[in-house]
Amino acid sequence: MTKTVIAKDNGACPECGSALVIRSGGHGPFLGCSHYPGCQYMRPLKAQSDGHIVKVLEGQHCPDCSSEMVLRQGRFGMFIGCSQYPQCAHTEVIDKPDETSIDCPQCGQGKLLQRKSRFGKVFHACNRYPDCQFTINQQPIAGECAYCHYPLLMEKRTAQGVKRFCASKLCAKAVVSE
Repeated sequence: MTKTVIAKDNGACPECGSALVIRSGGHGPFLGCSHYPGCQYMRPLKAQSDGHIVKVLEGQHCPDCSSEMVLRQGRFGMFIGCSQYPQCAHTEVIDKPDETSIDCPQCGQGKLLQRKSRFGKVFHACNRYPDCQFTINQQPIAGECAYCHYPLLMEKRTAQGVKRFCASKLCAKAVVSE
C-alpha cells in the first residue's frame, strides 16, 4: 500500500507532464506521477549510491581490460572497480583480510583470517569457509591448553586485565601465563 504526500514542485513527469508527488512504498519513499494508475512513471527519491565513482585511481589499470581503476562507494562500503563497468566487471576489495600464521584447530588444514561482520565487529575464521566453519570472536593466540590440550588459546579483556583462555567451548578455562 502506498501513501501519497503532495509537496511543492517535485518536477513534472517526463512521460505525461503531470506533477510528480512523493509516495511511500514498501522499499521507502519515491517520486511517482500524480496521474497513477493512468501513468506508471516513478523514480527513486534519492540518488542511487550503489557503485558511484568517488575517485579515479590514475596509474592503476584493470588487469582484465587495461582501463583505469576507480574507487567506488557501494552499499557495502568502498571498493576498487574498473572504470568501464558494466562492460568489465573487475572489482577488488580494499581491506583484504589479515591472515594469521595460526592453523585452524577444527580442520587443521586452513589458516585463521581476521574478518569483519556486517556490523563492523572483528572476528577470526578459517580461510577454508564454507568447508570449515570455525570462528572465534576473540584474538587467537598460538598455544595449547594445559587442561584439555586444545591447540588454540584466545585473549580476552577482563576487569583484571588481558587474560588468556582455552578457545575450546567445552573447556574455556583460564590459562596461567608463564
